[in-house]
Amino acid sequence: MQHTPLRLIIFDFDGVIAESIAMKAEAFRETFSFVPKHQDEIVQYHLDNGGMSRFVKFRHIYKEMLHEELNPEQEELLGERYAGIVREKMFSIPLVPGALELLNDLKGRIPLYVVSATPGEEMLEIADRRGLAGYFDGIYGSPRSKADCIREILSTNGVSPEETLFIGDAPQDHEAALKTGVRFIARVAPGDQDRFSGKPGVERIVSDLHEIREFVSPNL
Repeated sequence: MQHTPLRLIIFDFDGVIAESIAMKAEAFRETFSFVPKHQDEIVQYHLDNGGMSRFVKFRHIYKEMLHEELNPEQEELLGERYAGIVREKMFSIPLVPGALELLNDLKGRIPLYVVSATPGEEMLEIADRRGLAGYFDGIYGSPRSKADCIREILSTNGVSPEETLFIGDAPQDHEAALKTGVRFIARVAPGDQDRFSGKPGVERIVSDLHEIREFVSPNL
């Protein structure tokens, strides 16, 4: 199938640029250590909804699993607890294989963006301290939805959805691609559950970003 040449690439961050999925799952487990009998269920919910804001997850966990009310003060404390657990680890975990090579290949050739479920200011700090901020024309995070962020990026750059590729690893990433009409490639790490095979609009499934390098060059 012949595609329009790419003019814009958008990356999720966790599980696409940084190999942070397992670490963040354990951070969720630790954050909810006060309800040990629910920890496995909570971690699985987190993994099944990787592209969702942590605060949306907190509300769901309290309502549907703990059957308790979550007030704003508790929500803020949970957010601080979780962020404190992951903050320093995010600055040292490895990048996804091929990520740095791909970014070096593409820098200056095509606009690159990050759209993450991580809170925006936190995402900017992580990218800056990891020496990655300079690769991207913009870095977006929650509380804005991924679809809204993608629409703004398309509008800012005057680029059509057909000229845009979004690389994600969560069902919410795929959903955002479908809502905005952009092309979508799923990253499924070796050993992880494949949630994308047979889904509409999934152009390719890759295990690392070396495979993206092979795909992208002929499409620029």
